[in-house]
Amino acid sequence: MDTLQTKLASLARPIFGTRWMRFLAHLGLCAAYLQGGLNKLTDFPGAIGEITHFGLSPAAPFAVLVIILELAASVMILVGFFRWLGALGLGAFTLLATFLALRFWELPAGMERFMAANSFFEHLGLVGGFLLVAWLDLSHPISNTEA
Repeated sequence: MDTLQTKLASLARPIFGTRWMRFLAHLGLCAAYLQGGLNKLTDFPGAIGEITHFGLSPAAPFAVLVIILELAASVMILVGFFRWLGALGLGAFTLLATFLALRFWELPAGMERFMAANSFFEHLGLVGGFLLVAWLDLSHPISNTEA
């Protein structure tokens, strides 16, 4: 079995071990945050409405902080500038937002609860992805030219 694993890894490594594949992985992980930050930036009243919907006040400063975090942390991850810090920031934000917005346990049984639970656990997966990015960056640092 070890030989099979070694052979398969040697076939996959030239593709999945490349710089561009790592960038695509980081981009995929950050895509929702880039999109969310840009949408909030171009529709600030909508961003305030979203913040208000979740009961946070004052809404405008919270919206500004969320926009800055989503965009700045995503760029940090993509370019490799304090990548671990950007990943931990988005991971913490995602965890807090998940418990704030996706309280599926408060919903009655049915499709809405099912979908909220699904989304809740998908977001926990994103948190795990950000933790992995931070761990990899701290334990196996790569230069910005390899980002």
